[in-house]
Amino acid sequence: MPTRLTRRQALVLPAGVALGSLVGRSAMAAEPIKIGLVAALSGQSAKSGEGITRGITIAIDEINARGGLLGGRMLELVRRDDESNPAKGQTAARELIDKEGVAIIFGGIDSPVSLAIAPLMNTAKVPFMGVWAAATNITRNGANPNFVFRVSAVDVLVDRALIKHAMTSFSSKKPGLILVNNGWGESNLAGLTAAAEAAGIKLAAAEKFDDKDADMTPQLQRLREAGADTLILVGNAAPGAQVVKGLQRSAWTVPIVSHWGISGGRFPELAGSWAGKVHFVQTYSFFGSQNDVGKRVLAAMMAKYPDVKGPGDVTPPVGVANAYDAMQLTALALAKAGSTDGTKLREGFLGIESYQGLIKNYTKPFTDDNHDALNENDYVMVRYNGDQIEPITG
Repeated sequence: MPTRLTRRQALVLPAGVALGSLVGRSAMAAEPIKIGLVAALSGQSAKSGEGITRGITIAIDEINARGGLLGGRMLELVRRDDESNPAKGQTAARELIDKEGVAIIFGGIDSPVSLAIAPLMNTAKVPFMGVWAAATNITRNGANPNFVFRVSAVDVLVDRALIKHAMTSFSSKKPGLILVNNGWGESNLAGLTAAAEAAGIKLAAAEKFDDKDADMTPQLQRLREAGADTLILVGNAAPGAQVVKGLQRSAWTVPIVSHWGISGGRFPELAGSWAGKVHFVQTYSFFGSQNDVGKRVLAAMMAKYPDVKGPGDVTPPVGVANAYDAMQLTALALAKAGSTDGTKLREGFLGIESYQGLIKNYTKPFTDDNHDALNENDYVMVRYNGDQIEPITG
């Protein structure tokens, strides 16, 4: 309905502004709250970006169906492809802040990209939410105030879980490390070294590879000669598949325990018949008994995405689950803040008392000293069965 002014109201407002200002305020109230996403939407890790997109979208659908936030404003997802490239990730983040006016940016699978974006976000005073990249120093970055939060694994904690699994499932006494040669690999080298020492075992050796390496034979041969009785793998889907194919070619049947980067792309297709031998970490599985949130999210996924016909089709589950909970926590923070202002939104995150989520029931998920909502008790070990990710039982 058009805004109607009395003659008296019109006279006390500046000429040419009366109607426009009131209409403008009404339009402002209806402006969407833009949620940014910078993730791998193409290339070998595109599946990770799709999973994150779906998790955020299911949460946004629920929030908007409840009437939105901040007086009826709808949430709108605005995505940019970082192509797994730190420089492109920074450019995309700047564009989302400067041109799109996003309230927050969600990050993707690649730790080097998130590590490049985090300082930019702290300078701009716009919150950044990690939902996959696990490098420890993404959140533990020394900034004060720190605008970076995360609902995801943390390398220093995952590394303890990987060492523990290698010891309990494979009786490992001398694991060997094979790690991507970037900031994520460095983060895990430090974490795995400390975890092995704390567990009272000695690492056989550590080898590195570049993301585009097509032959891991030299690194694998050195690890074999060093007496590695398990391999702990840290890498994304394509190089991870090359590690597995290298083991198959050399007929070395050493057990493999992996970080979750292999679940963000076409690992089963690329690795072939040995893909199912790899045990790796996730934060959630849609298999088995589900809480009420899990049932609701799975039903929403099946209704919205024709390719999802059951729990095994929610791939990668970690991208969906982390992003869903992170978006719901962001909604709580926005409501606490009463604003999209970055500083107020940061305080909103710190003010969340509890949230009954998909992954777990959160109590004070973020504090001044800890911007990571998940810990080592929130991890589950899984493996591929064909294209599906299933929990390891027994």
